[in-house]
Amino acid sequence: MTEPDFETTQIEAAAFRRLLRHLLQDRPDVQNIDLMINAGFCRNCLADWYREAAEQRGITMTKDEAREAIYGMPFAQWKAQHQREATPEQVAAFEAAQRRHAQ
Repeated sequence: MTEPDFETTQIEAAAFRRLLRHLLQDRPDVQNIDLMINAGFCRNCLADWYREAAEQRGITMTKDEAREAIYGMPFAQWKAQHQREATPEQVAAFEAAQRRHAQ
C-alpha cells in the first residue's frame, strides 16, 4: 500500500478527529465492550493504533499517553465517569463475537 498524498492525509486526519469527537462528546455512553462486540475495536484499540503510528514515525509514546490522546483525559478519569461494569449478556456477546472473528 502506498502512502497517501497530503490532501488524502488531511481528509483522513479530519475524519479521525471527528470519530474521536463523536466518541468523546456525542456518545461517551457507548461502552467499549459494545464497540468490541459490534465493530471489533474500541477506544483502547484506537489508542494502541495511535501509539503504533507514533512509533512508526520515531515518536515514543506510552500506553497511558496514547489513551489520554484518545479519551481526551486520563483513562482512569474517563473510566470512572463513563464505564460501567459489563453485564453477563455483554460478556457472553463479546465472547461469541471473539469466537466468530477468530475463524
